[in-house]
Amino acid sequence: MRDIVTLACTECKRRNYTTTKNKKNTPDKLEFNKYCRFCKRHTTHKETK
Repeated sequence: MRDIVTLACTECKRRNYTTTKNKKNTPDKLEFNKYCRFCKRHTTHKETK
């Protein structure tokens, strides 16, 4: 039931992180505040395809 999802930075649109999520429990898109090594600061990362 768990699927691998990719997280992309909202500032530079680069795909930096991968994580897993249970689509049954969290059907909406994930959003985390994580460090972007390209922007060199903490930014919001959203789930992409």
